[in-house]
Amino acid sequence: MASTPDLDRALELVRFLRANCPWDAKQTASTLIPYLIEETQEVIEAIHARDDDELEGELGDLLLNLAFQIVVAEERGALTADSVTRRLEAKMRRRHPHLYGDGPQEDWEIIKARERAEQAGSEALGDRPDPGVLDGVTSSLDPLSRAHRVQQRVARVGFDWSSWQGAWDKVAEELDEVRVELETPGRQAALEEELGDLLFAVVNLVRLAEAHPVSVLARANHKFERRFRSLEVLARERGVRLGDASLAELDELWDELKAAEKASD
Repeated sequence: MASTPDLDRALELVRFLRANCPWDAKQTASTLIPYLIEETQEVIEAIHARDDDELEGELGDLLLNLAFQIVVAEERGALTADSVTRRLEAKMRRRHPHLYGDGPQEDWEIIKARERAEQAGSEALGDRPDPGVLDGVTSSLDPLSRAHRVQQRVARVGFDWSSWQGAWDKVAEELDEVRVELETPGRQAALEEELGDLLFAVVNLVRLAEAHPVSVLARANHKFERRFRSLEVLARERGVRLGDASLAELDELWDELKAAEKASD
């Protein structure tokens, strides 16, 4: 696969900045991490907002940060833009053998497990003869993503519900246990443990519904924020003061907004 000139232009832009701008020149891979995280989050926000104009700008900012990491690594001799691309191409070819005529289609997780086993075979593992199922799960993942990833891994070896119904029942069980702790004052540690179990069970239900917890929660956040801003506007129009109004009054406005949204769908 040929390199893409447009992406090469991003690399050349960073090289130019490194050579001519003092701030850009002094940056390291570590100092750039906060910007990489921020730009990634802003891309995600633009996707959830379905704002294509904003998405175009944020993707450019993210591309700049990716190009920065490549150029900085090039400068210390760790890799090259070509080696990064070739490694990506090789990985995608391994994981899509049926598309390249290299073999039959295989489950993505099975291929990744084989890759991890092959890598572990070339490294010293001490007294452990085989890599663990959870080895390699990135520790820096946010808790929701990590729970989802851990559940995917153990499901690969059969530790999973056969359908969403099992996960649904587990959520109900954990919900009951949370209620018991809520009704038993003075057991904050036990309550938090049960709340954690409940969240983990909900993530499992989301996974078995073939969704990702981060994505569905982000959409729920966006929907709630949009509706609440509309509620603020409606409250001002009706002369209702937030903070003084009762929950029943606010619920009435909320239900009105939900009904209006459904009617417009």
